[in-house]
Amino acid sequence: MASPSDPSNQDAVVRRRNNGPPFKFLFPLIYAPVLPLIRLSLRHKPVLRDRLFAAVLAGAFIHGSYLVSDLYDIESK
Repeated sequence: MASPSDPSNQDAVVRRRNNGPPFKFLFPLIYAPVLPLIRLSLRHKPVLRDRLFAAVLAGAFIHGSYLVSDLYDIESK
C-alpha cells in the first residue's frame, strides 16, 4: 500500500482537482471575433475604431506572450 507522501499518489490528487476548463486558453475565442466586429461596427468613427482595434490587438499579443512564457517556464523546470 502506498504511503500518503508517495509522489505518484500526489500527482493523481493534483490531476483530480484540476477539473475545470483552462479559461486562459479560451480567451482567443472571445477576442478573435471581436476584432472584425470592431472594424465593421465602428466604420463611421475611424479614430475610435483604430484605437479600440489597436487596444484589443495589443491585449491579444500580451495574452499570447503570457501563455508562451508560461509554457516555456514550465518546460524549463
